[in-house]
Amino acid sequence: MRIIWEHSWIFISIFIFLAILLLFCLIRAIKGPTIADRVVAVNMMGTIVMVVIAMLAVYMGEGYLLDICLIYAMISFLAVVVLTKIYSGVYLEKLAKNKRQQQKAVQAESIREEAMTGHSGGKKARAEEIRTEKIGTEKVRTEVIITEEIRTEEIKTERNKDTNTQEKNRKGAAHHDPH
Repeated sequence: MRIIWEHSWIFISIFIFLAILLLFCLIRAIKGPTIADRVVAVNMMGTIVMVVIAMLAVYMGEGYLLDICLIYAMISFLAVVVLTKIYSGVYLEKLAKNKRQQQKAVQAESIREEAMTGHSGGKKARAEEIRTEKIGTEKVRTEVIITEEIRTEEIKTERNKDTNTQEKNRKGAAHHDPH
C-alpha cells in the first residue's frame, strides 16, 4: 500500500490517459459515421470505465469496487448485444424497404414502357414519365395508378375499334349475302 501512495503519480497519469481515451470514444460514438463505429465506441467506453473502476479499487484498497466492476462488465456486454440486435434489425428493415422500392420502380417502368408502345395515350404517358422523373421515386405509386388508367383507356379504345370492325364486317357480310 505504501508503494501505491509513493508512486501515485503513475495512477494519476494513467487515469488522465484513460479519461482522454474515454473522451475520444465519446466523440466517435456521437459522430459515427456508421452505426457499427458507434457500437464499437460504446463497447470501448464500457471497457475503459471497467479499467478505471478496477484501478480505483487497487488505488483506494476497496474490494467492493471489483464487484461493481464485474456487474458493470455484464451490463456493458448486454448493452452492446442489444445495440447490435437493434442495428441488425434496422439494417434488415432498410434493405427490405429498398428492395420493395426497386420492385415498384421496375413495375412502374414496365407499365410505362407498355403505355408508350400503345397508340393512344403515348404522349400522355411520356408526360407522366417526365413528371415522375422530376418528382422522384417517392411518387412511384401515383405514377403506377396513372399509367394503369392510361393503359385501361388504351385497352378500351382497342376493344371499341375491334368491336366496330367486327360490326362493319357483319354488316358488310349481310349486304353481300344472296339469301
